[in-house]
Amino acid sequence: MSVAPHLQLPPTDRVLSSRTGWTRAHWEATADRMLDALTPYATPGFAQYRLPGRGSWSGVVSDGLEGFARSFLLAACRIAGAGGAVDPALTERYAAGLAAGTDPGSGEAWPRLTDCSQQMVEAASIAVALHETRPWIWDRLDAGVQERVVDWFSGFVGGRTWDNNWRLFQVVSEQFLASVGAPYSRSDIEGGLDRIEDWYVGDGWYTDGDGRNFDYYIGWAMHLYPLLWARIAGPDDDGGRAAVYRERLSRFLEDYPHFFGADGAPVHQGRSLAYRFASLAPVWMGALADCTPLAPGLTRRLASGTLRHFVERGVPDERGLLTLGWYDTFLPSTQPYSGPASPYWASKGFLGLLLPADHAVWTARELPLPVEESDTYTALPAPGWLLHGTRHDGIVRLVNHGSDHNPPAPEAGPSGADSPEADPDRGAGEDDPHYAKLAYSTATAPESAPHALARNIDNQLSLIAPDGTPSRRRRIHPVSCEGRVAASWSAARLPGDARAYRIGTTSVLHGPWEIRVHRVDSPEGAVIREGGHAVAGPTGPFASSGPDWALARTADGLTSAVVALYGWDGGADGAAVARDVESNAYGPHSAVPYLRSAPRPGGRSVQVSLVVLSRDSVHPEALRTAVRVRVDGEAVVLTFLDGSRVEV
Repeated sequence: MSVAPHLQLPPTDRVLSSRTGWTRAHWEATADRMLDALTPYATPGFAQYRLPGRGSWSGVVSDGLEGFARSFLLAACRIAGAGGAVDPALTERYAAGLAAGTDPGSGEAWPRLTDCSQQMVEAASIAVALHETRPWIWDRLDAGVQERVVDWFSGFVGGRTWDNNWRLFQVVSEQFLASVGAPYSRSDIEGGLDRIEDWYVGDGWYTDGDGRNFDYYIGWAMHLYPLLWARIAGPDDDGGRAAVYRERLSRFLEDYPHFFGADGAPVHQGRSLAYRFASLAPVWMGALADCTPLAPGLTRRLASGTLRHFVERGVPDERGLLTLGWYDTFLPSTQPYSGPASPYWASKGFLGLLLPADHAVWTARELPLPVEESDTYTALPAPGWLLHGTRHDGIVRLVNHGSDHNPPAPEAGPSGADSPEADPDRGAGEDDPHYAKLAYSTATAPESAPHALARNIDNQLSLIAPDGTPSRRRRIHPVSCEGRVAASWSAARLPGDARAYRIGTTSVLHGPWEIRVHRVDSPEGAVIREGGHAVAGPTGPFASSGPDWALARTADGLTSAVVALYGWDGGADGAAVARDVESNAYGPHSAVPYLRSAPRPGGRSVQVSLVVLSRDSVHPEALRTAVRVRVDGEAVVLTFLDGSRVEV
């Protein structure tokens, strides 16, 4: 796709950047356009940016502060990265905004920092931006303005935050107070840093708070803020913690490039996806903290590829603004805490501008992504994920057997009646389409509009009650994740039935295919249904189906298919394609292929299916013979055409 014409960019450099053509100048031009586009929406004193779009649940003033704080982070990268050699109006706008935002009489003052308030999130961005631009903004502020800024930040001292990545907002902000000689609480800082130790699960992975909360927050929050804190604290005041954080980030980054497709797209999973290229924050922080295992040319290729991916698809839009969505505005994929300026956490994706222009990440020749060199298989036992990328079409797929965004199961009572086995979903929330699915990818998004959620078809194995109600995949119980195989189980519930029916699923990767082996407990009369990936685009996907397969294909050749290999016995109605509109972040028309069994007699059964997402031509009838399945008691043996065997 060509770069959007409303974004004026320098010529590409195919010698330095053979993969993307992008250089540091492209990053600077994109940042400048985004910053300039905000000025029409500023309040008179530049303390707030009140952008068009749906408001958050925090209100218009908080949303206006969010516009200032998050764009200030982008401005800070631009100002500090250029050594202050930017248009003076840029520094003047943010200096003026600091003065007006902390002046109760200005008419655009920021809300005070109170326990668990949205202002805490925004304060952390302001603290980081003030630190990075200190010679050009903080040091030049009037003493009275500095005092008011300190007074506003002092609301953090002794305050309470939500017990997740929010603890780090307090850590960073109070360390800024310490850096300017203002009162702060050392116990707040140490307590927040100590708390994240409880969430470190190994191999570079944290969970964001208690439970199995694995998503991009691990990179753009849990790894990022501790090292931003270390930049403010300095090597003499980090207590040796920074070395630990660098080591963990280094381990995380070993696997992280496997989350990106050849076209630069990140895997579409988790919440707050409107932050888009904030997913690049840990990549740049690895270079900033001198702890990355990635070669400089790979760092830039990954980062430039992702930024260019979004620019080519209209991000920022024709006004120069970031909207609530993925490419276009798409509110069903957002959360109620997100307002019109929330997407500007994407500013974290520009941290690389803090590196000098002669740094190797800007001067080395680009290197290919893992998926551009070979087919890849990456097992991540900590989050319970398998990643597999295919070189010929550049798609990366994520198979999910571990992240559900639910609190941990409560401890069992004395009788054991409330144990996870007795009530596996006790204490769990509603299933979230950005966590509950069996698979995600760099080329698809889950169906997330309310009417699509009610049907719950894509990338799910559900029991269907006689009245048509599907079961949900809520709490995921990981079993194993190693090599090319991962497994988990979850509970299925149907209306009017107090039982929890266990569904165990094992995913086996082979080439571009995912083979799913399900062991399903079901009541009499229930139907078992399984959906593949939802594909979407500007026009309705082509759809086709047979007795034991179904296929949907977009106009540009992206195909999703499911093929029954064993145990489906659905007959003529055993496979179909479900269509929907305005339910998918990738386009207004979407389609999901699915398999459907006949009503079950009840008890335990085994279903085996083959799931395909590919830009190749897909022939489901041929795939029906690609895997031989033998069920022997509790074992399922898969034999592939190349002679390899996997026993589940």
